[in-house]
Amino acid sequence: MGISNSTQKEPQNDKQIFILSGQSNMAGRGGVKHKHWDTVVPPECRPDPSALLRLNAHLRWEAACEPLHADIDSKKACGVGPGMPFANAVKERVGVVALVPCAVGGTAIKEWARGKHLYENMVRRAKAAAASGGEIQAMLWYQGESDTSSQHDADSYKVNMERLIHDVRSDLQCPSLPIIQVAIASGDAKYMEAVREAQKSIDLPNVVCVDAIGLQLGPDNLHLTTQAQVQLGHMLADAYLNHFA
Repeated sequence: MGISNSTQKEPQNDKQIFILSGQSNMAGRGGVKHKHWDTVVPPECRPDPSALLRLNAHLRWEAACEPLHADIDSKKACGVGPGMPFANAVKERVGVVALVPCAVGGTAIKEWARGKHLYENMVRRAKAAAASGGEIQAMLWYQGESDTSSQHDADSYKVNMERLIHDVRSDLQCPSLPIIQVAIASGDAKYMEAVREAQKSIDLPNVVCVDAIGLQLGPDNLHLTTQAQVQLGHMLADAYLNHFA
């Protein structure tokens, strides 16, 4: 595994690995308007090359900085997401935080099933991260807006999400891998509440849910604003530190 010059001095076995997965709100659209990111980086999202790493699209570690998903969700404009504020909030407790961005905008949960490209790529990236030294600590999951467009998709969300959890734990050989999922705050209003209820009703060990309702949405009424992403990152950090750290 190649290590970029900026991170070569990092201890190989000291990384605490977090998988970031789901769709656009995890990939980050904070500060994106008219398909361009405004490049504003809040203090809570600041880089820290000595403590915050990301696995890039070429499976190499580098200093983490916004936008985390630029080379992963590469067909869309990426901005601020919850990953950097999360990492900055937990680094004092966990040490070197190694982020594995995997989210892709506009994707439904059926596209994340075992055997599908998105799922297999996520598992491949997570395994590559672990192989370089360190331990996978949790998967942060924010997805579901694309499943609010039909009754069928909303009704099948819970079983699909539970299967995803079982599969990723099995394939990563982490049977108790912590999963922190976000209950969505946007999508087709007709079925959004059904998906939210499915997300909040998952009752599996080491699975917790944080609720995005109340966080500010941008003008498109779909994507969290930059400040809302910072808030979400802190909510995810609190969930991790309170339940799993």
